[in-house]
Amino acid sequence: MRYYLIDEGRYTDEELGLRQTPLSGVFSVENAGESWEALQEAVDRVVAIIQADPNKERIDRIITRWLKRHLHRLGARVNLDQLESLVEDKDMLAENLENLVKKERLEGRQEGRQEGRLAEARDVVRAQLNFKFGEVPGWVEERLTQADHDQLKDWMRDVLFATSLEEMFKH
Repeated sequence: MRYYLIDEGRYTDEELGLRQTPLSGVFSVENAGESWEALQEAVDRVVAIIQADPNKERIDRIITRWLKRHLHRLGARVNLDQLESLVEDKDMLAENLENLVKKERLEGRQEGRQEGRLAEARDVVRAQLNFKFGEVPGWVEERLTQADHDQLKDWMRDVLFATSLEEMFKH
């Protein structure tokens, strides 16, 4: 048997788009990376390629099995047990991928809001310290940067009673 080395990473999306083969479709899916939207576009392309293939049932079965393993490796938290055919179950897969995109965006917004609250608390403590003790030294700034939200809330209260930066940050 002969084996051929194919460097799929060397193909651009445009080059893959010119080749309407099942393998070029698989490469498109792999090149989509972890972007669920790009992955959905690549899956749509693969489905179109499968539908045009004279051996579509066999190709569909093989690529569907491969795609389920690929999504599992990517860490997609979707139930693909019922996915038997990319062609027949394309809408179900699209819905699952769309839900993943929505979930990722929601998690990103929540992380952004939490980071925003942390930055606000850090700014409040910094302003209080500047008002009471003057410009804060680098070691205090480092402590502020490393602090979690609860610690920052404690410092908001502690600054009212502290007589020096050293006293406030002793622990």
